[in-house]
Amino acid sequence: MTGTLPDGRRVDRLTLRGGGLTARILTLGATVQDLRMEGVDHPLVLGCPDPADYLGGGLYMGATVGRFANRISGARFTLDGREYRTDPNFRGRHTLHGGSRGTFWHLWQVEKVQDDSATLSLTVPDGDMGFPGNMTIRSHIALRDGALVFGIQAETDAPTPCNLAHHGYFNLDGGEDVRGHRLRIAADRYLPVDGDLIPLPGTAPVEGTRFDFRQARPITPGDYDHNFCLSDGPAAPRVVAELTGQSGIRMEVTTDQPGLQVYDGVHFDGLAGLDGRRYGRFAGLALETQGWPDAPNRPDFPDAILRPGRIYRHHVAYRFSR
Repeated sequence: MTGTLPDGRRVDRLTLRGGGLTARILTLGATVQDLRMEGVDHPLVLGCPDPADYLGGGLYMGATVGRFANRISGARFTLDGREYRTDPNFRGRHTLHGGSRGTFWHLWQVEKVQDDSATLSLTVPDGDMGFPGNMTIRSHIALRDGALVFGIQAETDAPTPCNLAHHGYFNLDGGEDVRGHRLRIAADRYLPVDGDLIPLPGTAPVEGTRFDFRQARPITPGDYDHNFCLSDGPAAPRVVAELTGQSGIRMEVTTDQPGLQVYDGVHFDGLAGLDGRRYGRFAGLALETQGWPDAPNRPDFPDAILRPGRIYRHHVAYRFSR
């Protein structure tokens, strides 16, 4: 056991070792609490020593978020002719990461543990946060060949939106913020958003904008919380992004998903973190592979509806080197 939440729920922690990495995984939200690399004296991710902080200032940090990651505009969608209203936990009028008690809030069951991997599962009931269908999710987390690897699957007994994502924040240098990191993204389009961070109609080219990371360049944090369009649907796993710290540590992101949400962590304000750190603005960069935001309301976006008899699959690997 690693801690108890204010509501009395017990949070357990697993320690995985393999491929030159060590990870600590919490049953709360299937969260990666800590990630270390051999020969490096600082963590590669942001994390909270106190599990209770994951339901406060550390909300979503390192967790598996869903059942629909990112935003659903108006906290509603229509599916097969029926309107569903979901939990309006973002600015009181939109749904973010599945609602206020999405997958990140739940305690996941540990199905199997080995030295370098673990499988955790969660069943989200029909009607939870307003979504239809009983959904069973399994996340296989492994440390292989210098990579933190996720294999996520989900099944449902009724049609429902499904979009799951690992919401880790990365800081490869262990410094106060990620300014000075260099980022490359294999995307020539992104989704412009309105003042509520809801996608506007259509996609936009990155060329000539601050969203052009097709060639690696330093990050200038500020107002990045956008989806980069990697493809128009699921694809074979391919390298979609690279992040390099001033320390020379490099992270390569491989996924089969059509979108990459990039968020610069502007909201952090002194949260207690790993090794006595305090996380301020831009302390870490989130690189979330996923479907496109608000897809249930956007027939022009890649389909994000899971139906009975089908299996949702999501592969992402974060590979580290020096």
